[in-house]
Parts: sequence; C-alpha cells; structure tokens
Amino acid sequence: MTTGTLVPVFAALGDETRWSILAALGEGDASASALAGRLPVTRQAIAKHLVVLQEVGLVEPVRVGREVRFRVIGAQVSETARRLDAIGTAWERRLAAIREIAEGL
Repeated sequence: MTTGTLVPVFAALGDETRWSILAALGEGDASASALAGRLPVTRQAIAKHLVVLQEVGLVEPVRVGREVRFRVIGAQVSETARRLDAIGTAWERRLAAIREIAEGL
C-alpha cells in the first residue's frame, strides 16, 4: 500500500458516520438496514457511506439469500494500521533525536 492509496482511505475514515459504520461492522457483518437501526442515520445515507467504504477497499458486500450484508476487509484495515504504526515509529525516532540534541546543549 503506497502513501497515495492511503489518502482515499483516510479521507473515507475522516467522516464520523463512516467511522461509526466501520466500527459497527467490526462487530459483525450487517446490512444497510441493520446498520440504520443501530446508528442515527437513514438507510439511504448508510448505503451511500457503504459505497465510499467499498470504493477504498475497507468493506465488501456479501449476499446472504436476498439480503446484502457488508463485512470489513480485515487485510486492508490491518495494512492501514501497519502503515500508521510505521509513521508513528518514524516520528518517535525523530523526536528522540531532537530530545537528545536538546539535552546535549
């Protein structure tokens, strides 16, 4: 996953409703109607947010009989978390170097 592919993911997750949808789906697969019953958002709005999450590869639809449920794509979420962790580690190294320089003055 390149930095360029992270930007759309972060843009999608920057919306509080989409973040809530992703968190709810982390508890288990659910349809747009089921999510609308759990969140203070209409089913139509949930469906639009699910499209955005699907476009960036965070969720996928799964047909169960006549119902379409959505599930989190764990590999994509895990890769995003790994990239954030790497960025955090790099910043920690930089800050430690700055602290060492400052303490040496």
